[in-house]
Amino acid sequence: MIPKIRTYSELLTLKTFKERYDYLKIDGVVGEETFGFDRYVNQRFYHSSFWRNIRDKIIDRDFGCDLAIPDLQIQGSIIIHHMNPILLQDILNQNEIAINPEYLVCVSEATHRAIHYGNDEELYQEPIERKKYDTCPWKLNSKGG
Repeated sequence: MIPKIRTYSELLTLKTFKERYDYLKIDGVVGEETFGFDRYVNQRFYHSSFWRNIRDKIIDRDFGCDLAIPDLQIQGSIIIHHMNPILLQDILNQNEIAINPEYLVCVSEATHRAIHYGNDEELYQEPIERKKYDTCPWKLNSKGG
């Protein structure tokens, strides 16, 4: 089975934070090895001027907002999340999956952890839509509602 490729364009069609989070989450395992002994390669890549240039463009495009949700500015470190898992060869060969903005999005540290490991306790919660008298059920019932 070929894994579905997640795209920024498709992500933007989802309106809520939860929908976007559900679209991206992969539920990995904490401590699961990604690059193993070759981890230095991805660290070198992420500190390169080439990556920094891409990173700056993504932050500008998303206005530094978590999952590119307007007005949900990231407080603290901004992580550029690869929406699709990347491999060592993707970095070494600068494959599209690793560098194309269509496969990248700004996320907060908490969102990044939740996407990878399923810990959604620290995630942004959308405000509850309030209705007249919803906190005073006795008023609602006396109004015939």
